[in-house]
Amino acid sequence: MKLKLRAAWLLLVCAPALAKSPKYEKPGVATPQNWQTPSPWHEALPLDSLPKGAWWEFFADAELNSYEQRAMANNQSLQAAIARLSEARASARVTAAGLYPELDAAGRATRQRLAGNRPTNGAVIAPKPVTENEFTIPFTLNYEVDLFGRVRSDVQASNASFQASAADLENVRLLVSSELAGDYFQLRELDSEIAVVEKAIEYQREALILIENRHRGGAASGLDVAQQQEVLDSSITQLALLEQQRQQFQHALAMLQGLPPAEFTAPVRGLEIRPPALPLAVPSEVLQRRPDIATAERNTAAANARIGVARAALYPSISLGGGGGLDTQVINNLFNAPSLFWSLGLAALEPVIAGGRNRAQLEFARAGYQEAVANYRETALTAFQQVEDALSGLNTLAAAYESQQRAVADSERSLDLANARYTGGLVTYLDVVTAEQLALSNERQLTQLLGQRMTTSVLLVKALGGGWDRASLTTIGIRPSLKQAVQQ
Repeated sequence: MKLKLRAAWLLLVCAPALAKSPKYEKPGVATPQNWQTPSPWHEALPLDSLPKGAWWEFFADAELNSYEQRAMANNQSLQAAIARLSEARASARVTAAGLYPELDAAGRATRQRLAGNRPTNGAVIAPKPVTENEFTIPFTLNYEVDLFGRVRSDVQASNASFQASAADLENVRLLVSSELAGDYFQLRELDSEIAVVEKAIEYQREALILIENRHRGGAASGLDVAQQQEVLDSSITQLALLEQQRQQFQHALAMLQGLPPAEFTAPVRGLEIRPPALPLAVPSEVLQRRPDIATAERNTAAANARIGVARAALYPSISLGGGGGLDTQVINNLFNAPSLFWSLGLAALEPVIAGGRNRAQLEFARAGYQEAVANYRETALTAFQQVEDALSGLNTLAAAYESQQRAVADSERSLDLANARYTGGLVTYLDVVTAEQLALSNERQLTQLLGQRMTTSVLLVKALGGGWDRASLTTIGIRPSLKQAVQQ
């Protein structure tokens, strides 16, 4: 008998340790020591120089700042993410309520008449009709004794999910702000490109007048006039297409700011700034800076805690229950001592046969954890790739921009020479047309490269996390408190 009692006591002491969640350790990620892309992008300011929560200020563009501020206040995707965070906070509080006892109260007043012909249930004296009142104020108490850690593991999972929602909110904020900045610089690049085409159209119209005058004087052929007219018409078509693209980006900016497109007009202004010297973090810091990585890691922690929830289902569920209150026939006696009643009990429910359901749930939780680990590592590797892509893109585009500047200067000289040789009768007008088209193409390519450099700079900031730091998540979570214990 003593041996059985000792075994039961040993099981009671050791079972909580067996049932609790596995100790969580952040999964390892293969992290490079440094970036593959060479200088000059390694020689940059520390990442802490990015304005916290307003990384776009790094570009020093007042118009962009105003658009971003409006988007942070009105963007509907961001509002939805804020609502999801509130849902996660409330869900965590619901789960944490399991740590506390639940006390319910009720009130009941009845008046009833018992029939005189009711069954006697073996009584010798026949019953008589009875009319009586009953006034009752009952209380019930229920509390699950978290001996095997089910509730605690559930709270850990809910808190981790709450933190994942907070990181997801920051990720949505980063996605919205970076998309807006990218669209803004695309719009400005189109304004610059439209200005280039308009300048070319003005030049081509003057050239057409000149050719028409020469044709009337017999110095030029009708073919020369037709060729110049073709170049002019082609440029007008390009201008119309560019203006249509500008409208689309303007509409996208309106939507990101939470505005109907009809209520927003961006002023026409060319791309006047150049890519700034962007701050750069080492790869290991990116793991702390990217909100999507933090979301994936917190989801992994939640999956680990759910293993403890599933494991606790294999052990007994112990509940403490009680009841009490006041019951009387005469309301004036409701608060007298004889009206008091109470009960207290302890119950344990041990799963014996469940068709393997509890074991399967444990396997399911373990597989979910492995999936979360893989997703976390995949997210981290994707982040490294995006940083490398942006760095290599900035280097390549910077070199291409320099060579394209030389190409623009060369094409302008070629156009001047072609005009001079045509005027001297040394070449046909086709050479002038070709030089015009090449000059326009090179100037447009130059503005496009500048736009690509700006949008790639935005992509680099986005890939680095936009100045966010996961340390802010340490303040997020539902913790046991006396205030919650006494709330409804």
